[in-house]
Amino acid sequence: MNRMIGACFRAVLMVMLVATPSLLVPGVSGESGQIVAIVAFFAAAFTIFEYGSTYPGMVEFRDAPPFNRLRYISLFAMVFCLSVIARGQTDTTTATQFLTSIGVLVGQAIDFPFSPVRLVVSMLPDTASFTDMVLLRAAAGMAYLISLLSMATFLISLRFTNWPMQATTAFNVWINLPTFDPTTGGDVVRRLIRDARFNILLGFLLPFITPIIVSAAASVFGTISVVNTQTLIWTVTAWAFLPASLFMRGIAMQRVALMISSERKRNTRRAEENGFVTV
Repeated sequence: MNRMIGACFRAVLMVMLVATPSLLVPGVSGESGQIVAIVAFFAAAFTIFEYGSTYPGMVEFRDAPPFNRLRYISLFAMVFCLSVIARGQTDTTTATQFLTSIGVLVGQAIDFPFSPVRLVVSMLPDTASFTDMVLLRAAAGMAYLISLLSMATFLISLRFTNWPMQATTAFNVWINLPTFDPTTGGDVVRRLIRDARFNILLGFLLPFITPIIVSAAASVFGTISVVNTQTLIWTVTAWAFLPASLFMRGIAMQRVALMISSERKRNTRRAEENGFVTV
């Protein structure tokens, strides 16, 4: 019962996440609202299935908070702040001006040649106005700031806690890493460290690669436009959230590898103290 209550609560949070841009940004059409409702329904159903089931599915670190909680908070913060910034284009308030100013300042600070923000702004067509460039730069700056804060918060939590070990339950690799098979492919520690390094490297390169891919696909799908605020919000959110999520996943997997290696050393030392010979 407790598991199902927690799963339903998480499903409500996912519905709020998906519906936030449609609720805050005016001018959403009826067809867009129906698509948002369908996506929110599937997100809620997937969340209930994952967190309501005893056995693992696809969500990693399900029983190792605060990993997924930090990721959800950072994702919701990105979607909410970008929705408020987009709302400020038609409904100017103190909150929209404040968040837009922060986004503009951060965007200008990191908008240098070959920077991720410069590459994002370059996705706009040549006919884009100066206002469109400022809006996209503000959205990119705000999303990038939130991603950096989320990674810093995760690193601080690792520094002052014994994550992923919990005080009440032991860490279960099968439940928290359901897509990782520890029985194949050689030593578990070496595989975890290899996957961790790959995730960190991909998280570093993704902010630079994504704008290039979007620009290359512009001839087929069309260029990004700030007129469609829904597309702007989710595109910039994905551009900033996915690299931060990969960084956090790589750091978490490296921490799990360190935990397993330390446990092996303790078991070996305990066996030697009891007179057993390790092979």
